[in-house]
Amino acid sequence: MVRLTLDLIAKNSNLKSRKEENTLQYLKKITHINFSDKNIDAIEDLSLCKNLSVLYLYDNRISQVTNLNYATNLTHLYLQNNCISCIENLRSLKKLEKLYLGGNYIAVIEGLEGVEGLRELHVESQRLPLGEKLVFDPRTLHSLAKSLSVLNISNNNIDDIRDLEILENLNQLIAADNQLLHVKDLEFLLNKLMKLWKMDLNRNPVCLKPKYRDRLILVSKSLEFLDGKEIKNMERQFLMNWKASKDAKKTSKKKNSKNEDTHNSCNSNFETMHHIVPVYYPQVGNPKLVFFSDIQRFLANGNASPESSQEDNSKIIEDMGSLSLKASESLLTKNDAREPHLLHNLKIDARIVFKDALITLLGNIGRLLKLHL
Repeated sequence: MVRLTLDLIAKNSNLKSRKEENTLQYLKKITHINFSDKNIDAIEDLSLCKNLSVLYLYDNRISQVTNLNYATNLTHLYLQNNCISCIENLRSLKKLEKLYLGGNYIAVIEGLEGVEGLRELHVESQRLPLGEKLVFDPRTLHSLAKSLSVLNISNNNIDDIRDLEILENLNQLIAADNQLLHVKDLEFLLNKLMKLWKMDLNRNPVCLKPKYRDRLILVSKSLEFLDGKEIKNMERQFLMNWKASKDAKKTSKKKNSKNEDTHNSCNSNFETMHHIVPVYYPQVGNPKLVFFSDIQRFLANGNASPESSQEDNSKIIEDMGSLSLKASESLLTKNDAREPHLLHNLKIDARIVFKDALITLLGNIGRLLKLHL
């Protein structure tokens, strides 16, 4: 077991203290300490190292982060590949800018509420139990919302990163070798991260989705590198033009379909709801609006079955013949017969209605003549 102490730092420093300097004076001046891969398993009190700014302790056996409370000038802390399972005792490091914790046993990113100046956080490849994934404490995300610009969460079995939307100044996201599956989740995130210019999602299931790259490029104008490949202006412009053309065709098709449905609906409503058919009587010379009874509407719509008996055919012809001018006029009130604005009240183009009704009537007459013959 090796503990990081002030004596160990003084003995192993590459800088030789001057004769007039004692150990205390030397420790106060030191800015960088490198004890990587030295079998260190614990950190002793380093409060005398007032100017310490960079501390290298990666590839050791440290299980707990302690005694760094007074290293208030620390800006870079390297603790990769240790045995750390909990992020703690770092809240007083107000000047900390880069924190490296990859290759540990951390399951929850927490305990960074006070580290509001942190710009880079590297927590890749945590050694988690089978089936577990790395998660973020919302309080820590909120604390890092304005400062964090680089985040490395690769190889942590993560399947959802929408919570990262709060990191408004994030410009680099490395999330390779995870379990991200849905393109829509990534589109949602990119719509929020307006400053993100580099994203690496290599070896996630989502990378196999159709048009995965195209969709992400289209949704983010700031993205310059995706999965290690540069996004060139020509590529983005081509995709934007393609999308604009596709949207235009879709809008046009929808509009045409809507117009056609409206036209069909108008004709259908006019015939089925109002049952008005303009009929031309030669002896009078003017079209009349006739409201057919249920039996007469059935006959006029040509619903007589070709298998009807001769007796039914005779009845049809007889009924049609009975639609004289007198009988028709009796179905209208005086006001109805004298006011031609009835069609306008129905809000339907009179020419279209008259044409469709006339075609229907002529067809019905033709069918009746065939049955009669």
